[in-house]
Amino acid sequence: MSITRLASAACVCAILLTGCSAPKKVPYLVDAETIPRESLAAVSTVKDPIFVQGDLLNICIYASDPTAVAQFNKGQYLTPEGAISKTSNNTNTAGTNTTSLTDYYLVDAEGNIDYPVIGRIHIAGKTKEQLAREIKDAIYPRYIKIEPTIDIRLMNFRVTILGQVKSPGVYQSDNERMNILEALAKAGDLDIRGDRENVLLYRTNADGTREVHRLNLHDKSLLLSPYFNLQQNDFIYITPNRSAAASAWQMHQGWTTAISVVSGLASIAALVIGIINLNK
Repeated sequence: MSITRLASAACVCAILLTGCSAPKKVPYLVDAETIPRESLAAVSTVKDPIFVQGDLLNICIYASDPTAVAQFNKGQYLTPEGAISKTSNNTNTAGTNTTSLTDYYLVDAEGNIDYPVIGRIHIAGKTKEQLAREIKDAIYPRYIKIEPTIDIRLMNFRVTILGQVKSPGVYQSDNERMNILEALAKAGDLDIRGDRENVLLYRTNADGTREVHRLNLHDKSLLLSPYFNLQQNDFIYITPNRSAAASAWQMHQGWTTAISVVSGLASIAALVIGIINLNK
């Protein structure tokens, strides 16, 4: 058999082997159906976000008598006639009312918000339930005799996704929660160069500490991981796989070689010009 035929046969075998092994590298959560139901049920899928510095909160207090709680709702006040009025923080664009950011509470660098009547409240590290209970205990029954209902919404739950995805960017959730798969779906999924076994998660906690974790999208145990569900301001980086890294290195080497050749030719040209000038 000629060398050419041997080379062709080797190429065909390599392609076939690659074709057989590739599908095992592409699916997410391989064999996830084998995880016992008891294990999945033991994992909490819904968690209230923990407030951190920079969060924007929308806090509304309701009662059977709206005038009793108006003073505790940002942007509302009672007129001399006893009616509820709202400050003009809303803007109207093309006939649509848009809520201004000044209608929300911004958690400052110390983890506090300034609340009407109550004053400063430290909320960093607390959940919605804990904050609602604290506000309720502060106003009832001291200021109002009707037990209120308190609704708290986190308005800027968002994660950042960069690296080997089709649409990197900052993505926001309207329901205060997002898991790693939902985040990747928003970014258009990984591209062909993304390393699905080496996804980096950077997280800043409410106390200022930072965590870095590596996630494997092929591994079914990701569903049981405490990092499957994301927290606000999480940063996800999709690292390049080996082929992407190799391509980048080859390109770098190509540019280095080209620059070296051009530099060498320039030096030779300068030398030749110098010799010609000496002979004149």
